[in-house]
Amino acid sequence: MTAAAPNDTFLKALRREPTEHTPVWLMRQAGRYLPEYNATRARAGSFLALCKNPELACEVTLQPLARYPLDAAILFSDILTVPDAMGLGLYFAEGEGPKFERPVRDEAAVAQLTAPDPNESLRYVMDGVRTIRQALGGRVPLIGFSGSPFTLACYMVEGGGSDDFRRIKTMLYSRPDLLHRILEVNARAVASYLNAQIEAGAQAVMIFDSWGGVLADAAFQEFSLAYTRKVLDGLVRERDENGRKVAVPSIVFTKGGGLWLESIADSGCDGVGVDWTVNLARARARIGDRCAIQGNLDPMVLMAGPDQVRSEARKVLESFGPPTPGQAQIFNLGHGISQFTPPDNVLALVETVHQHSREIRRRSAGAA
Repeated sequence: MTAAAPNDTFLKALRREPTEHTPVWLMRQAGRYLPEYNATRARAGSFLALCKNPELACEVTLQPLARYPLDAAILFSDILTVPDAMGLGLYFAEGEGPKFERPVRDEAAVAQLTAPDPNESLRYVMDGVRTIRQALGGRVPLIGFSGSPFTLACYMVEGGGSDDFRRIKTMLYSRPDLLHRILEVNARAVASYLNAQIEAGAQAVMIFDSWGGVLADAAFQEFSLAYTRKVLDGLVRERDENGRKVAVPSIVFTKGGGLWLESIADSGCDGVGVDWTVNLARARARIGDRCAIQGNLDPMVLMAGPDQVRSEARKVLESFGPPTPGQAQIFNLGHGISQFTPPDNVLALVETVHQHSREIRRRSAGAA
């Protein structure tokens, strides 16, 4: 059986080079909507045990690629591995999501924070990256990722998820010095963590600023985007790949960040992820040729039937329009895929993105 030719469409789009089709991958594409993932997680014993086992993390990373012709793989891990490595005691409460045994809420706790060495306390992640790269065999690129400094701080201060972010916003307004100290440590930690992933073999990296959108405008600029910029400024921009230097692009996704697209595009990233509330045509006009745009189907579309999925996918592609020199789209959801998604609908989505994006290109070439 002949091995499939390497598919670098995703990386080409991030470099804003011409592609034959719009590349597609999905946030949380390896997850609970897949029965094979649930079986592997049961073997691991827990979500955290699965994350910390490089072989099993590789297994679940590859599972969606066995089902669907996706254009990229994303490392199976969790954004909270970094604060866990800081000694905050990450655990997952049944039905409640992630929790920290030792949240960071006072001067003493903040003073004790240090950026972990990713090749020591997070070595299992790097082992996972290396294992996945070897298993992929160059079929598609591997994306590494981290939470943004601010998003990690939200969990660290709140002690878990939050509906109102009361604790971190109280700190932001009453003791901004403490929050800045947390964010400084987090920015160093995230940059070194992503660089270690790149060294281990990640071919692109993504920063998930999941909670930046809960901030007021001035607070977003000062406490979220400024520290995302610090991470981007500290990233390795190319890696050695089989004796040659290749660029390592980056994507920034701020959920609820539609107000700040221009600022995010100017942050030093190569791609801007947008959620489903953003009009892609207007986003394209605002960002211009500064970055590729990633997004942005509402994940709940996948709860409808295959015909509705195909129709909505075509609408997203038509909204962006035909790629032109210096502009490119990477198709994705506007947030992570739901655990309740019917797996067959994902196949309908991926096939439609590939087929219809080719049709858009043919139509555009014929009109030229």
